[in-house]
Amino acid sequence: MKCLIKNIVLPACLIALSSCACRDRADVIDGVRTTFQTSKEWRPTIDNRADAVMVYGVGGNPSDTKDGVITFEDRVRSWRDRGYVTHFMTGIAWGGYDDYFSGKWDGMMHLDEGQMQQDGDTIWHGRMTPYIVPSMNYLEYMKERHVKRVIDAGIDVIFMEEPEFWNRAGYSEAFKKEWRDYYGSDWLPQHESPENTYLSNKLKYHLYYRALDEVFTYAKEYGRSKGRDIKCYVPTHSLINYSQWQIVSPEASLASLSCVDGYIAQVWTGTSRVLNYYRGKAAERVFETAFLEYGCMESMTTPTGRKMFFLTDPIEDRACDWEDYKRNYQATFTAQLLYPHVADFEVMPWPERIYEGLYRVSADSEERARIPRFYSTQMQVMVNSLNRMPVSDNVLSGSHGVGVMMSNSLMFQTYPVHDGYEDPQLSDFFGQVMPFVKRGVPVEIVHMENLGYPETLADMKVLLMSYSNMKPMDPAAHRHLVSWVKKGGVLVYSGRDDDPFQKVPEWWNSDGNTYATASDHLFELMGIPHGAQEGGYRCGKGYVHVVRQDPKEYVLEDYGEKDFVDLVASLYHDEAGCGELKFANSFHLERGMYDVVAVMTESVSDEPYRLEGLVVDLYDHKLPVMEGAVVYPGEQRLYVNLDRVDRSRPKIIASASREYEEKIEENGYSFVAKGPVETLNASRILLPACPVSVLVDGKECLDAGSWHGLSGTYFLEFGNSPDGVKVEIKW
Repeated sequence: MKCLIKNIVLPACLIALSSCACRDRADVIDGVRTTFQTSKEWRPTIDNRADAVMVYGVGGNPSDTKDGVITFEDRVRSWRDRGYVTHFMTGIAWGGYDDYFSGKWDGMMHLDEGQMQQDGDTIWHGRMTPYIVPSMNYLEYMKERHVKRVIDAGIDVIFMEEPEFWNRAGYSEAFKKEWRDYYGSDWLPQHESPENTYLSNKLKYHLYYRALDEVFTYAKEYGRSKGRDIKCYVPTHSLINYSQWQIVSPEASLASLSCVDGYIAQVWTGTSRVLNYYRGKAAERVFETAFLEYGCMESMTTPTGRKMFFLTDPIEDRACDWEDYKRNYQATFTAQLLYPHVADFEVMPWPERIYEGLYRVSADSEERARIPRFYSTQMQVMVNSLNRMPVSDNVLSGSHGVGVMMSNSLMFQTYPVHDGYEDPQLSDFFGQVMPFVKRGVPVEIVHMENLGYPETLADMKVLLMSYSNMKPMDPAAHRHLVSWVKKGGVLVYSGRDDDPFQKVPEWWNSDGNTYATASDHLFELMGIPHGAQEGGYRCGKGYVHVVRQDPKEYVLEDYGEKDFVDLVASLYHDEAGCGELKFANSFHLERGMYDVVAVMTESVSDEPYRLEGLVVDLYDHKLPVMEGAVVYPGEQRLYVNLDRVDRSRPKIIASASREYEEKIEENGYSFVAKGPVETLNASRILLPACPVSVLVDGKECLDAGSWHGLSGTYFLEFGNSPDGVKVEIKW
């Protein structure tokens, strides 16, 4: 069957730009910069002292045992009583919705609405918790049973997480019905042709776009009926990860919805440790992948002014050992801080599993234990640094102005394999970016869906793109690209254009268009011949270079990236006029009083990065003061640089608790420290002179050996308490 693949949504590049582009990026909801999610009521072991808590699920988390689960309203009240701002989170594609599936809501069973594979098996998230085909009936249930209830409970901020439709799904009767309603034709099995795969995945994409539009529009309208302004956010994995995991989600297109106020970037060890290829080797490259994932998420909102929270997780879903968790937490945590314009954070999901869970004490042991005290202290120091982390106008080290194009259609081609064409581990994407990240070039992600916003390409000098693993969803994107090139932009197009998805019936070969490939339409607008041969072409004041290799070839072969890197470096210098494309094995950012450093392996050298001055290491639970620091390849570090600390008053510069009720007197400084029970606080405190008395809850704890004279700081340790520990220091 040949049919034009129906347009799904009006892309952001065609939406009027006035509604959201003028929003203040730094707008703070409820005074909240840090938050976390939990399905539990307040308890002293998980009181991590973020600004807000996202109370999860009207009925809790489906993973919870149901015995003794208190009501949603009681859970909300328990956190409010402890001073937390309370928000709501639940899943849009799965959740504790037994009353819907069992028929208690409308008298009909709905387990048949689960996402189904070709073999007839439902894809489950847990017991009685299928991944859902979001029918209109299901969306009415979500509005009435969940959204209305939480707004009635006084919640003004709603997070609907993970709009996910698995690529391998698409065989249930529920999905077939949606197909008929949407396309007006009989369902086609996606495994039979590239066309069917593309049709199937674009429908999945549409269904969750519609789902969030419906639910969030209702939330805002119901809130207005009660005189309240409801904010709505989408916690979601990056486009990189969903493409790797073979999941379809609306991603960047949601920014065109007026009912979506922003996102949480769900990036953590579990997403960033997915194998990718570089120099012919498939391996975990957690820091580099996390850096790209956060960049992918930031670029979804930067042109639109929507709010973005960055997530990290001190552990992950997969059962590992504590050393593995710690090492990879440091890698992802460092990566998020290298984006200086994002200063809103989800500091952790599920503190109950972090503080109370049992995990292996080492990789070669089956002994399990709770989080080690040294790690919980370090983790809380890191979390509390996020409460202080400033937005910064400082620029990350490295040559800027190199970007790579992405489109939501990356998710449409990853399952199943057709005509033998494969893209191992998303190598057509990583082939364009990993060679530069590994050389210390902070490659930026450009979302094709955002090209209509002038800010999207404003600072871009050289743009890398390929249609080997994605396709343009609208011809308007090409017009924006051509305009940018004609004004002086440099475009590097890599691709053989021989993948089977070039032939799916889309806009470039339908309704009067007869282009053999998607790129031919772009090239024609640039005055370049169809099927352009490898080489360079002038376009207005700009330049286009065509490379007739798929980008995966740059990373699937050992040093396969060399010619590509040399080409981009030459174009950066000669055509873009930006000077030398500088290479290094590290990234470094000064962010307020913080220094963020990452040094990479598989790079241009094995030299360590050396930092000058007096610094405090925040990845060491003892918070040592060092005269200079050395960071070796494969390591990441966060420091307080004491040369950039304001010394006009005493203050806590790093702490595994959060301070309240600070008071400064002529010869004294006091505060109340709060943190989770069963954890150890470590604080480094800036003072004008060596203390003569240090009282902790009225007990003298002065230790002369804890004073560091050169830095003018005092190191203090004591057991944390959520009720607060009073500290009084005299000098």
